[in-house]
Amino acid sequence: MDHATLPGRWAWPSADEARVPYWVYTDPDLYAEEQRRIFAGPTWNYVALAAEVPVPGSFKRTVIGEQPVIVVRGADGAIRVLENRCAHRGVKLCQQDFGQAEDFVCPYHQWRYDLAGALTSVPYRRGLKGQGGMPADFRLQDHGLAQLSVTERGGAVFASFAAAPPAFEDYLGPRMLGYFDRLFSGRPLEVLGYSRQRIPGNWKLMLENIKDPYHAGTLHVFFVTFGLFRADQPSRIEMDETGMHAVLVSQKGEQVSNEITSSLSQFQGDLKLADPRILDPVKEFDGPETVVMQTVWPNVILQQQTNSLSTRQICPRGPDAFDFVWTHFTYADDTPEMKRRRLRQANLFGPAGLVSVDDGEVIEMAHQGLTGFPGRAAVVEMGGRDTADTTHQLTEAAIRKMYRHYRQVMGL
Repeated sequence: MDHATLPGRWAWPSADEARVPYWVYTDPDLYAEEQRRIFAGPTWNYVALAAEVPVPGSFKRTVIGEQPVIVVRGADGAIRVLENRCAHRGVKLCQQDFGQAEDFVCPYHQWRYDLAGALTSVPYRRGLKGQGGMPADFRLQDHGLAQLSVTERGGAVFASFAAAPPAFEDYLGPRMLGYFDRLFSGRPLEVLGYSRQRIPGNWKLMLENIKDPYHAGTLHVFFVTFGLFRADQPSRIEMDETGMHAVLVSQKGEQVSNEITSSLSQFQGDLKLADPRILDPVKEFDGPETVVMQTVWPNVILQQQTNSLSTRQICPRGPDAFDFVWTHFTYADDTPEMKRRRLRQANLFGPAGLVSVDDGEVIEMAHQGLTGFPGRAAVVEMGGRDTADTTHQLTEAAIRKMYRHYRQVMGL
């Protein structure tokens, strides 16, 4: 991993991560360096659910950082991730989000690739009537689509630009792997649908948001009012050793007025739902937890919130915006009633979700506020200045630990 120190103009303003400089979110040169060191580095990036490419020839177009890739199931049944870039002139080959194909053909000069990325034909390779053509030493096998390293676990697919990335199990570590396997246990998955939004803020702000239990009880009316995720409920925050990954875990409470809720303006004791089934979870996992939100560095959030299940993929679009793609899923062997319950509860999330609409708006506000003050820094001291796991929500330790890792990778 490249830990070379970056220029002095990017010097971190403090000895620890209780201060996060605003230029981390806005500097275009630093953003370009993130693309190289993080997204194109030895990381595992979420790209798909295996259920999205169910049969040979099915494909999905996505990105890792800003680099376009194709997730495709080959004729041999294996899932591959290919650079979405013709080896000839760099044209983006695949223009559809999903589809079924026998091969991929560049629209510019009709170079043709099979499902494994091998170049199979080049128009006029031998020229025409003795004129033109490729050089005599041109070989098809030298110009295939670049393949990424790929791993699949429990129906979730990750890819890496590194030729020899760490084993996925080592990348997550034993504690985070346990939470991952809780959701992706090997039961076949079925996609219920998608939500997409473009949020005008830096991509790291969303990772921070899901590593930040502190805001759950101050921002979200639904969380506070209906007890989905509130400071007076049993909760814990756990992280891996590196700081890359974390989980927020909590147990649903009730709509009650108490010392905590009465002090919060968001609590609405008289708020009623026309259809209370949206907050009617049933137990399906071991343990009492009703919420497990896992961040897997650098680009995905894995959600189990009541019975709503989804992956939330972060797709950076420059330092000032990112696309946020929600893939709502169920287990293929779920009953029709459970699938309807998951769909109903999914209305809490997504761009217009009764909870998540708050996150999209506040991240935009945060980016607007910090953009004009590159010399200032965020104060990240809730719960102290350490990076330890906690059994409460009033902490920003997971954010501090994430930036400890970020500083190491970025040479800050």
